[in-house]
Amino acid sequence: MELIKIGKFIADCRKKKNLTQEQLAEKLYITDRAVSKWERGLSLPDADKMLDLCNILEISVNELLNGEKIDMKNYEKKNEELLLELAKQDELKNKKLITSMWTILIISSLFYVGILLVAINTLKEGVLLGTIICISTIIFLVACFIAFKFEVEAGYYECKHCHHIFEDKNYFKLLMSPHVGTSRYQKCPKCGKRSMAKKITNKKINIKDN
Repeated sequence: MELIKIGKFIADCRKKKNLTQEQLAEKLYITDRAVSKWERGLSLPDADKMLDLCNILEISVNELLNGEKIDMKNYEKKNEELLLELAKQDELKNKKLITSMWTILIISSLFYVGILLVAINTLKEGVLLGTIICISTIIFLVACFIAFKFEVEAGYYECKHCHHIFEDKNYFKLLMSPHVGTSRYQKCPKCGKRSMAKKITNKKINIKDN
């Protein structure tokens, strides 16, 4: 997705509507700096502002994300390209979250074990040893929770029985469910069977079905 191209397209459409950045920002209840960032290709409009922006500029979301007007002949092709690009970015984001999760878990585990070994081997039993163990345990648990948050936010789950792909953001339910790595024992919303649903980073989009 070409942010600079999209930004230029937003600026061109805004100017055709005889709107300044300040006026467009007022209509969207945001700052003119946010509009400036869009037009310079530094960021994309948030999802909750995208539809409003398109309505004001009288363009489609597809045209906005492609950074150009789309005629009906090329609409289907552009839509497929957009779906593939969004799926690619979604997968990349999810892979980064999973990588961050494992990085946090490994580093925090090594830190926790290392601190315990050093403290136990160098300090005598007492308040200081107990304090170090408590503090390091708290830090480790916080790190584990952050890693768990990354796991929940990343990707989707795939049913082992029917291969249905689904999301589940219920923190408490996922925390309580048995798991091996990132696979968690869950009930499939489609077939109703329980299995160790595998964590995947993409929806495996079939363009023909969209």
